[in-house]
Amino acid sequence: MHRILTPLTSAVTYSRWLHMFIPAAVCSVWFFISDMYWMLALFAVPVGLVPAMRLQEGMQAQLLLTPSERGQPDASIAVVSAVSWAERWRTVLWLEVRLLISAATLMALWLPVASIELVLSAAGRAPEGLVEGMNPHWWNALLAPLPIVPLLVLVVLGGRLTTAAARWLLGPSPTDRLSVLEELTEELLERNRIARELHDSIGHALTVAVVQAGAARAANDPAFTERALAAIEETGRDALEDLERVLRVLRESGTPVSRRPTLAEAKRLLDSATSSGAKVVTRVSGDLGLVPAPVSREGYRILQESLTNVLRHAGPVPIRVSITVADGRLELEVTNPMSGAAGPPGSGSGLRGMRERAALLGGKARMESREGEWRVRVGLPLDGIRWSDALHRSSGR
Repeated sequence: MHRILTPLTSAVTYSRWLHMFIPAAVCSVWFFISDMYWMLALFAVPVGLVPAMRLQEGMQAQLLLTPSERGQPDASIAVVSAVSWAERWRTVLWLEVRLLISAATLMALWLPVASIELVLSAAGRAPEGLVEGMNPHWWNALLAPLPIVPLLVLVVLGGRLTTAAARWLLGPSPTDRLSVLEELTEELLERNRIARELHDSIGHALTVAVVQAGAARAANDPAFTERALAAIEETGRDALEDLERVLRVLRESGTPVSRRPTLAEAKRLLDSATSSGAKVVTRVSGDLGLVPAPVSREGYRILQESLTNVLRHAGPVPIRVSITVADGRLELEVTNPMSGAAGPPGSGSGLRGMRERAALLGGKARMESREGEWRVRVGLPLDGIRWSDALHRSSGR
């Protein structure tokens, strides 16, 4: 019994009923003008072929039939104008279905009238309508609720059938569904990229701060402590800037955000590692200006994660950094002595993130331990930007 009565307590049941009454009102006005119902059905054909009619019907159907899906990108009822003849003819068919439903709705209006006439009959008045000819009797009042039962069934089932028809005839086309899936996929990729970027930036800042603080305490040298505090301050500012930019993106704010760093700004990473006590030897070959912006941005983050891993697991040890731009590729290599705390190749979310960044651009990242050294080697094709730029267009600020 509870399952039967639950739909009657739902607001969407009555908003769907209102949707059924809208064409019924149009039919009522039409019947005052003409009793030829087929002319109204014929008139729906040219109206339905108007592209904007699909937009109007979709807005009305989504608002009254599926209000919980309103504004959702994957809504089962599309709110767009018709762009093909197939969509126009589906709109025509939808209008014809609405007219049929309106006819059933108008017939259902006689059901509450029948209930009223039964009550009047029980009161001794002789109604002239659906129950004409019934003998007036008090027990006619007991029959008054009976016509309401099919009315309630019509309200619930009619609303569900109308919603199903709307989803079938006004639902998104395969092209629309593919477009929505592409947008959702791009959004997930963007959020995943933001999460990796935040991990790299904040992780690097915290690692540098921890190493600097530890080195300053061990050195017991005021001058070194001053330099360490300055490095911590600079790294913290960079991390706060990255954090602010990421939060603005997540809030979908229209405020312009800071530009993402590229390999041209790698010096601040190397200086940060040097100020932490590591001896960094850098070799740059080729023109970094030839590297496309998305490749350069991902290369910067890979270098940042590599230096962070060195400081976190091996401490302030000598680091060799090689950046080469040649033959249409960017080659990045970071090498440092192994320590007992260094993990095996392929372990950790940071290493997985570097592999994912490289794979996104059609490149490859390899991590290996050889002859007591830990080596990260990344190769990125410069022409991979042609397809990957679509995934980065919302982040290339």
